[in-house]
Amino acid sequence: DVDPMDGLPAYLDAAVYEEHMGKPLNRIPAPEGNAAHFAAHYGREFQEVITDTGFTPEFYTASELYTSGKMNDCIRVALERADDIRRILKTVSGSVKSDDWLPISVVCERCGKIGTTKATAFDGERVTYTCQEYGVEWARGCGHSGSISPFDGNAKFNWKIDWAAKFKVLAVDIEGGGKDHSTKGGARDVANHISREVFEYEPPFDIPYEFFLVGGKKMSSSKGAGSSARAIADLLPRTIFRLALLGTRPMRAINFEPDGATIPTLFDRYDEIAEKYWEGVGDDEARLYEVVHIYKPPERYYRMRFSQVAFLAQMPHIDIFEEAEKEKGLPLNDIEKGELHERSDYALRWITAHAPERYVFELQRTLPDAHFTDAQKQAFAKIHAYVEANEELTGEDLHHQLHRIKEELGIAPKELFAGIYRAFLNRDSGPQAGWFLSVLPRELLRERLQAAVAQSV
Repeated sequence: DVDPMDGLPAYLDAAVYEEHMGKPLNRIPAPEGNAAHFAAHYGREFQEVITDTGFTPEFYTASELYTSGKMNDCIRVALERADDIRRILKTVSGSVKSDDWLPISVVCERCGKIGTTKATAFDGERVTYTCQEYGVEWARGCGHSGSISPFDGNAKFNWKIDWAAKFKVLAVDIEGGGKDHSTKGGARDVANHISREVFEYEPPFDIPYEFFLVGGKKMSSSKGAGSSARAIADLLPRTIFRLALLGTRPMRAINFEPDGATIPTLFDRYDEIAEKYWEGVGDDEARLYEVVHIYKPPERYYRMRFSQVAFLAQMPHIDIFEEAEKEKGLPLNDIEKGELHERSDYALRWITAHAPERYVFELQRTLPDAHFTDAQKQAFAKIHAYVEANEELTGEDLHHQLHRIKEELGIAPKELFAGIYRAFLNRDSGPQAGWFLSVLPRELLRERLQAAVAQSV
C-alpha cells in the first residue's frame, strides 16, 4: 500500500485522481469514502474474498512494515551496499543503473509523491533526492530537491529489493510467485541474490505457479479488462470456488470462463469427487472432497446435476423440489433441500448474466414454424402413443423408449433429438431428452406432439 499510483484505472474519474498520480496508494483518498485510503478500499475487498473462501492468513501492510521501523535495518544495509545491488542487477538481470542510483524511492516533502523522486546520495543518516518533473510518463513531479531520513516510512525499496528485504524481515520460509517472476534473470532470481549476498538471509523455498485466467486473459481490472476477484468469487458457492483453486495443480493455469462451461463443469467435478470420497477411493480426488470443505464434509446425500438445475430454473411451470424428489425417489432431507436452493440461486445468476446460448432455454408457447421430416413425425406419433398409454412418466423410462423408437424407425439419433428440441424449444439441442420430456406438463406434451405429427408440409 505504499507503491505509487502509476496507472489510472478505467473506472476512476481522471479529473479527481490525476493529481494523485505518483503518490503512495495509502495517501490517496478511497473512491467511495468508506475506507481510510485508496489501498485500504481495494485491499479490503480482496481480503474479504480470501476469508470468505475459507482461508485465514495473517495480513500485513507494507506501510506498517516501513513506518514501524521494521524495514530500517535493511534500508541502511541496502543504501550502504548500493554498489553490490547495482552489480547484482547487472549480472543477474542485465539491468544497468547509474553510479548514483540508490535502491529506494523517498516521499517528496513538498508534493507527497513517491513515484517521481530519484535518490542520489546517502550520508549515513539522510538521502539526497530530487522530485523529477518529467522522470516518469505517468506522473509529474514538483521539481523540489532536498534531503530526508529514509527511515520510519519516509522511503520504500524498489520492488525487487523490497521482496528480498521482506524475506528477512518476515522470516519467510516458503513463498511462491507467478511463473513469470521465477524465470532466469527474473524478479525472483534477483531477489534471491540480494537476499543472500546483501541481507545475508537464505531465500525462501520457491513454488512457481501458473496464472488464474478469465476468458483466456490475465485479470487486469485496473485496466478495465477481465474481472475482479470479488466478481469471480460471487459466481460460485464457497466449496465450488475452493475446488477451482485447490483442485488445480500450481503449474497448470486456471482458465475460468464465466460465459463458457467452467461453472457447470466445476459442479460436475464436485459431484464426482464426492462419489469417490463416499466410495472410499483413496486417491487425491477423494481427498480433495475433504479439503474443499472448511469443516467435516457431509456424508452421502442426493444432488441434482447443475445442468439439470439450470434448465429447470428456467421453466416457471416446474416445481424443482418436486422433480428432485421424483429423481431421488424419496423426500429430500434438509441438506439436500439446502443444496438444491443454493444450486438454483447460482444457476439463475449464471443463466442471467453469463451462460452461453446452449444453456439458455425458453419453452415455446406454440409449435415453432419448422419443417419436420416424415421420420420425425413417425417418432412423434410413437412418443405420443407411449404418453397416452402411461400415466406415470419418468425420465429413465422415456429415455429407454426414445432409444427403442430410434431403433424401430432406423432414424438417426441427431434427427430424432433435434426434432424433439425444435418442437418444444425451437432449437436443435437441449437437455437429456427423456428427462426433458418427463418434466413437461402432460397436456402440453400431448398437444405439442399431436401438432407436430399433424403439421402440413
